[in-house]
Amino acid sequence: MPAGSCRFFFDCFFLPCYNDFMSVKAKQIDLGKDKIGRLIVRLAVPAVVAQIINLLYNLVDRMYVSGIRDVGTEALAGLGVVFPITLIVSAFANLVGLGGAPLASIFLGEKKRGEAEKVFNAGFVLLILFGIVLTAAVLIFCEPLVRAFGAPSSSFSYGRDYLFVYGIGTLFVMFSLGLNPFITAQGFSFTSMCTVLIGAVLNIGLDPIFIYVLDMGVKGAALATILSQAVSAVWAVCFFFRKNTAYRIRPQMFLPRLKTVGRILFLGLSPFIMSVTESAIQIVFNNTLTYWSGENSDYTAALTIMLSAIQMVCLPLNGLGSGVQPLVSYNYGRGDSERVRDTVKYVTIVALCGSTAVWLLSLLAPQVYGYIFNASPSVMQIIKKYTPYFMAGTVMFFAQMTLQNVFIALNQAKISIFLACLRKVILLIPLCFLLPYAFGAAGVFYSEGIADAVAGIVTAVTFFVMLPRILKKRETAVAAMQAENGTNIIEKS
Repeated sequence: MPAGSCRFFFDCFFLPCYNDFMSVKAKQIDLGKDKIGRLIVRLAVPAVVAQIINLLYNLVDRMYVSGIRDVGTEALAGLGVVFPITLIVSAFANLVGLGGAPLASIFLGEKKRGEAEKVFNAGFVLLILFGIVLTAAVLIFCEPLVRAFGAPSSSFSYGRDYLFVYGIGTLFVMFSLGLNPFITAQGFSFTSMCTVLIGAVLNIGLDPIFIYVLDMGVKGAALATILSQAVSAVWAVCFFFRKNTAYRIRPQMFLPRLKTVGRILFLGLSPFIMSVTESAIQIVFNNTLTYWSGENSDYTAALTIMLSAIQMVCLPLNGLGSGVQPLVSYNYGRGDSERVRDTVKYVTIVALCGSTAVWLLSLLAPQVYGYIFNASPSVMQIIKKYTPYFMAGTVMFFAQMTLQNVFIALNQAKISIFLACLRKVILLIPLCFLLPYAFGAAGVFYSEGIADAVAGIVTAVTFFVMLPRILKKRETAVAAMQAENGTNIIEKS
């Protein structure tokens, strides 16, 4: 590698990571002045890595569980049924974290640090409240939930056992997932990555011990997950007691204004809907497949593997979008449209290349996903036959996942909510019900590819048509603020 390339990689990644961890203020990034390309590397690379690591939380559990002797397929199907419920728990964390963090970044861009701190503390209180309510709901209604989410009779006990143990650690999930966007929003991308990395490494290490050595089965997988999330949660909470964080945990701000709470929840509604509808469609998938396949758990196991493959695309692209959110929100708050446009250009190119690569893999070598999860021969046949159709629309995920996050960073709640509903509620759920009448169980797999392609095209067109109008409107608002206050938000270096 040329010396210049080595120096660029060192300056953009390793040096920022070291300074971030060691709290070296002199080297902290400047979202308003540093070069866009370097900022994207320093913010987005750790965020993408964090999402890939986060993917391991789900994949490692499934890989280990699928390897349990004699009952691996049934246990994997049970986890597939429970996964939508864990998505709902995560959705409430995203409602707060992904709704509050962009608002805090916009306030920082407007030089309103006190308002940013109010948003953060309001989010912290919401995470506690949601965590308590969800813990009670999961533990009390554990069995009815597993039945309602379409568990085949052979997999019911495995899903129930996993969910009950997982529910005990709900508050840990709230803190680890909900607080992390507030860390990223300040430019501490390495610390944010470590929040996920610490938990994932622990999870990978504890899974085989609890599942195989202690012979706890799926209960062991769930216990490994919540213990790992607990350590991540402690790491995230401790960050907000550091001196160099832009906002800290302040008990005197624990009674937030309703207006602040409303703004957090409204902006966070889009990622919340995306997560909840992901859960809803999996309920539809599971129940429809159970009906049309005659309770054949091979189809449910194959679907679980295909949904894991979808995650392999979604999470890194979401990481790219969420990683650049602080950069977009901060400069949007300043009214610096040029930097926002440059960021969008870079991110779109990278996301399109990534989604295209996975799309081609899914069409040309779908059996790869079966090998990853030790699929049985019968499950492998289903995967090879239907994965190309199931993954046909993933090429458009560069828009549906990454640009959707940019819309949120631009404080465009209404547009984001519509686009979040489009893919799952308006398109996928009706298709999933209707197509099986024409194609049998195969119709379930066809519906995903069709919905993803159509929703991605609509999202891309909407984004690039609306972006110039959004930026023009913001420039006008910032100019009015400057005229009223006699200040200049944008300070050119």
